Amino acid sequence: MMIFKDLTDVDEFLEPLGYVELWDAMAPYNVFSIADRDHCDELIAGGKVKQATILKGLKHMAYSGLETRFALTHRRHETHITQGCRSVH
Repeated sequence: MMIFKDLTDVDEFLEPLGYVELWDAMAPYNVFSIADRDHCDELIAGGKVKQATILKGLKHMAYSGLETRFALTHRRHETHITQGCRSVH
């Protein structure tokens, strides 16, 4: 189970996942139900929606679910000026 520090970690976690890998990777977080997977599988098998389209939507939902569950925020990038202002000389 991955520990996320911020939303950039979530992006990096989700980005390489394919359809099946996404379901496996998200299982420990309980973001999706078995009914969700069955519904998505039926849409793909019936030719109603392309797998790539479903995957894109699932990644968005997973991102949002993890953001909410772990109260994640965006990564803060500090400039040299900001770091210098906090240093003690």
